[in-house]
Amino acid sequence: MNYSELGLVNTVDMFADAIRRHYAVPAFNFYNMETLSAILAAAREKRSPVMLAVSESALKYMGGDMLVGMILGANIKPAEQIALHLDHGGGVDVCAQAIELGFSSVMIDASKLPFDENIDITRQVVKLAHARNVSVEAELGVLAGIEDETTASEYSNYTNPADVEKFVQATGIDSLAIAIGTSHGAYKRKSEGEELRFDILADVAARLPGFPLVLHGASSIPQDLVKIINDFGGNMPGARGIDVAQLRRATQMNVCKINVDSDLRLAFTAALRQSLSEKSENFNPREFLGAAKKLMTVIAGDEIENIMGSAGKLNSDNFCL
Repeated sequence: MNYSELGLVNTVDMFADAIRRHYAVPAFNFYNMETLSAILAAAREKRSPVMLAVSESALKYMGGDMLVGMILGANIKPAEQIALHLDHGGGVDVCAQAIELGFSSVMIDASKLPFDENIDITRQVVKLAHARNVSVEAELGVLAGIEDETTASEYSNYTNPADVEKFVQATGIDSLAIAIGTSHGAYKRKSEGEELRFDILADVAARLPGFPLVLHGASSIPQDLVKIINDFGGNMPGARGIDVAQLRRATQMNVCKINVDSDLRLAFTAALRQSLSEKSENFNPREFLGAAKKLMTVIAGDEIENIMGSAGKLNSDNFCL
């Protein structure tokens, strides 16, 4: 299926507008109807472009037919500037599968491989994707942390700015994910004083003027959500995210897409725990899943407005509804 049949768009126009007006397109991961509905509700309420991100493991969990069915049911229109994005695709085959399903953007993550192998695999994906007008993201550098089996690493490796020009030119990618100190999962910083490597970001941006850059592992880990989880039986001591002011600063330096996964997981879990604890007699999934969807919508909307800076951007001449 071609993504245009699903009302989706690729990332070309949304990234160009984000760079021009210094905001980031939010890429929120989803896993089921509740997470998808919350993301779409927040984006539509805030009039923001959005990327619906699906990891390789989430694709396996939902199944391709079910996923596409949910996207069809969402009644997406091209003017809403919504992309369906494969997050951290581990190889050519899964990227090809996503393209056939109707994804409008894919990420090939061969960042753990030697530089030349990363180029070779990425180039193969670009050839497949661009033949269908699908956008391609790739990564240089490695993020530490664990979010699922496709994004797990015990170590980090900052992006080497000296590599970025050759990589982009050799592969023909549409956006580049870089490693400047963000990490996957809920334990991103050991202390509040830790800073992202803005020197690396500035160097990369100078070498690739106007080129779309991406931050993964950039959830802010709202502490009120962590507290709710812990108050209602959870065990997440020391969970800490990326400072909001630092994320906003990154959007002024060609970072035009910021990935968020853990924050919505936290919102889902917090609402679920609180709802089941406060109404222990309840066994109606619509009630506790409804509470989760409501809180995720609030969190996504807040981050669209106060981190991404993308609220109201569909009012642009580029994106008239």
